Amino acid sequence: MRRGARAFAVFATLALTGIAATGCGGRQDAPSADAGGEITCEVGSDTRVSIATGNATGVYFSLGNAYAEQISAATDGRVKATAAETGASVQNIQQLVGGSYQVAFSLADTAADAVEGKASFDGEKQPVQALARIYPNYTQVIARTGSGITSVADMRGKRVSTGSPGSGTEVIANRLLESAGLNPQSDVAAQRLDLTKTVDGMKDGSIDALFWSGGLPTPGITDLLTTAGNEVAFIDITPQLAKMQEVSPAYEEGVIPAATYGLPADVKTIVVANLLLVRDDVDANLACVLTRTLFERQPAMAEVVGAAKGIKLETARDTDPVPLNRGAEHALDGLDAVK
Repeated sequence: MRRGARAFAVFATLALTGIAATGCGGRQDAPSADAGGEITCEVGSDTRVSIATGNATGVYFSLGNAYAEQISAATDGRVKATAAETGASVQNIQQLVGGSYQVAFSLADTAADAVEGKASFDGEKQPVQALARIYPNYTQVIARTGSGITSVADMRGKRVSTGSPGSGTEVIANRLLESAGLNPQSDVAAQRLDLTKTVDGMKDGSIDALFWSGGLPTPGITDLLTTAGNEVAFIDITPQLAKMQEVSPAYEEGVIPAATYGLPADVKTIVVANLLLVRDDVDANLACVLTRTLFERQPAMAEVVGAAKGIKLETARDTDPVPLNRGAEHALDGLDAVK
C-alpha cells in the first residue's frame, strides 16, 4: 500500500477505535489490533462491529442483518453488531481496509484480486484475511425476451446493467463480456446500477439485460420474475466458463434449480464462493467470536435467509489465496472437535 493510502487507513482506524469511553464502564469499539498470544475467544463488553454487506434487495444485506442479530444474541449484547447497505465486494474491501467496517462480505474472486493486488486494486495488495468461506454466489443473467439476447455475445449494442460500481457483480459482468469478445466500456451501453434500479429498468423496458451475482433466492430477482413473467428469461452463460477460469480458478459451473424461482427448467450458470473478510490486524479473540457465532447460529440464520443453508463447516477453510485469520482458525478447530 502507498504511504498516503496506508496513512489514511491508519487514521480512519484510529478514528473508529480511539473514541473516548464515556459513562459508567465506558464503551469499547471493535479492537483493531491483534496483540498476539493465546486466543481465549472472549471479548470485552460493549464491543461494536459494523458489517459491510451489499444492495438492500440482495442476499448479502439480508444475511448480514441476520448475522448481526445472532452476534448480538450469542454474546448477550457484549458485541453489538450492525449491518450496513453498501455497493458490495470491491467497495467493501476498500472500506474495510480504510477502517469504516470491521467485517465485510466479498466474492472470492474479488477477495483474491485484493490480496494479490490485481484488477480493481491496481497493484496494491490489501491487508485482509478471511473468517470463513460461506455460501456460493450464482451468476444470474437475465434478458428481456424481446431484446434478441440469448447469449452474452448478443449484448453488443444493448442496454445492460452490470451492477453497482465497485461491486463483485460488476467485476464478473465485465469479465463475462470480455470473455465473449465484447468491450464493457464501448460495446454495450453499460448501466452501472444497483439491483433495485436494475429491476425497475427491466420491468419498464429501459434495460435489455442484467447481470447479478447473489445467493438463492435473491429477493430482487424473485420480484422481477414474479412481476415480469414471460417478458424476461435466464441466459445460459456456461459457454464462457473456460475463458473465465483462465482469469480465476474461483469460477465453477453450477445450476440454478427450477424451484428457486418457479422456472420451467434448471438453468446452468457460473458460481463463485463468498467469503467473510476482516483486516489482517483484527483482534484474534473478536475474530474467533465472530467465526464461532457464524457456524453455531447458522441454523437460525438459515430459517430467515435460504442462502445461509450453504454455510458449511466442511468448506469453511477453503479461502485460498486469502489467508484464514488465526482467530477464525482457532474457532474452526474448536467446532471440528465437537462436531
